[in-house]
Order: sequence, then structure tokens, then C-alpha cells
Amino acid sequence: MDARVDEKAGGGLLIREAERADAATILRFVRELAIYEKAEHEVAATEETVAESLFGPASVTRALICERDGIAIGFAVWFFSYSTWLAKNGLYLEDLYVTPDARGSGAGKALMKRLARIAVENGCGRFEWSVLDWNEPAIRVYDAIGAEPQAEWLRYRMAGEALKAFSAE
Repeated sequence: MDARVDEKAGGGLLIREAERADAATILRFVRELAIYEKAEHEVAATEETVAESLFGPASVTRALICERDGIAIGFAVWFFSYSTWLAKNGLYLEDLYVTPDARGSGAGKALMKRLARIAVENGCGRFEWSVLDWNEPAIRVYDAIGAEPQAEWLRYRMAGEALKAFSAE
């Protein structure tokens, strides 16, 4: 199944590929997620930068919207990664968010299932994501669906001034 195909997910849920017109909704979800993760001050995105980065001609990223009764209640942003060991693409989930009033409705699991199908249909060897170590509700969901934490790996990040300084050395 192509990511572009709408898919009914049960419970009145519909998973569809996001469009440029969804940029404001996606930005709202990003801000709500950042608030939940206690990092709202780090959100620099605007509706315009979301639209261009997700739907512009140079975008390598895709997004899904989950709707219930025609109302957007969640989203997922993802892209293909690559594994040299497997010599295959992987699917990396950058963000998944479901509005608080829709949690427990199956929306998050439906988004994850849709992404798993996209990974399988595209021959991906992996479906990966990161989760904050204190986000117990998400960790319980991931454990319940059979995902395994990769405790032996540390995630590193270089951003902002450190990235600029290093690139200029």
C-alpha cells in the first residue's frame, strides 16, 4: 500500500497522507507535543517552514494525519533512513502525536500499523524511533506492540551554535 492511500483504521479512524494544507494542523500538534515533552521553548517551526520542509520540492520527509469523524486527532512524521549493515532502507519515525482527548482510541496504534505497512511494502529492514526515557505511557505502548528498546546505543546530537562552529573548523 502506498502511503498516499487513505486507510480506514477502525473505530471511525482514517489515516491519510498529509498535504500542504495540513501545515497549520501539524504545527499545532508539534507545539502540543513539545509542551508535553517540556520543550515548547525549542520549537522554532512556523506554518511556512513546516509547509516547505514537509511538502516542498526538496523534502525527503512525509507525514500522516489521523482523523476521527473528519477531525484531525493525530499525526506522524517519518522518512526513509538507510542501514549499511542490512543494505536496505529503514523507516524512521520522527514524531507521533495524538491529542489528549483521543488517547486510548487506537489512533496511535493505527498510525504505527500504517507506518509498519509502509516499511514492509517498501522493503525496509527496520522501523525505528526514539522516545524520552520518562515517557512511560508511550513506552508501554511500544512494548505492547513488540518493539524492543536499543539500550546499547546512545543517541548523539549536534545542533545550533555547536553545529555551526564544528562545520567551520
